[in-house]
Amino acid sequence: MALAIAAAMLGAMVRPSDLSLRQLEYLVALADTLGFHRAAERVHVSQPSLSAQIQQIEATLGLRLFERDHRRVLLTPAGEAVVARARRILQEARDLVASAQAWRDPFQGTWRLGVIPTVAPYLLPEVLPALAAAHPDLRLKLREERTPVLLVELGAGRLEAALLAEGTDLGDLARVPLRKDPFLLAAPIHHPVAQKAQVSLRDLEGEPLLLLEDGHCLRDQALAFCGEAGAREVDFRASSLPTLVQMVAAGLGLTLLPGLSIPVEASRAPLALRPFGRPVPGRTLVLAWRRESPLAEALGTFAEDLRRAWP
Repeated sequence: MALAIAAAMLGAMVRPSDLSLRQLEYLVALADTLGFHRAAERVHVSQPSLSAQIQQIEATLGLRLFERDHRRVLLTPAGEAVVARARRILQEARDLVASAQAWRDPFQGTWRLGVIPTVAPYLLPEVLPALAAAHPDLRLKLREERTPVLLVELGAGRLEAALLAEGTDLGDLARVPLRKDPFLLAAPIHHPVAQKAQVSLRDLEGEPLLLLEDGHCLRDQALAFCGEAGAREVDFRASSLPTLVQMVAAGLGLTLLPGLSIPVEASRAPLALRPFGRPVPGRTLVLAWRRESPLAEALGTFAEDLRRAWP
């Protein structure tokens, strides 16, 4: 009798085969977006299909993972625990595939590469042709995003690597320095600093300073440098460098531009661009990836190729 009861209990237990990786992707998508419509778009299925799959997962596990009504979707405490484990399982599955590929040829297939917005439009057009020539069987799937988003995507395994600026808290990520990128002062053409060959911190004292909005590492780096000079940030935050350039050209303040952006941004509007004397402010750009990535060795080689292709 006891054996029969135990057998019945084992039969009712959830087996690994009862859940697919695809269902775990649905689960994580809904947890990330907290909306069935947005989650369905992210995983490329219809909303009714996604809803049915979530219900099936809950029925299989015997747990309510989400609170939902016609207004909102929320994770339950059980849902938070299950989703956290689902993320780890999906990451292990991705690493399994990447590891197998790395044994064959790491430079075949697709790599997902993140790039911060203050680098992507200025560097990628210059280096992608050389990288394509060096690795003709490698397809780069590029994503332009701010640093905090890219760090989350790297940690979750949704990116193989990212082009970032050192100085940000990169945690335990492996990284290879690529190039130092000095900052220049951008001012209206009739501003007094336009008469100088180079500028210093003293030239920023009391000046209105235009910066990018929160989430851009360039903002934090500029604040760290300009804060020492007593520059005052104006009540405006730009979403991009082209917007900053137009605001400076209109006479609304000064800003710092990374040297990498100058060939493009100097052509957008009349500006006075002046280098800083020592110590020269700037940033170090790096290629970063997860230390446990099965592509770690190949990414180190890729970083060297990227450095050589740098304009």
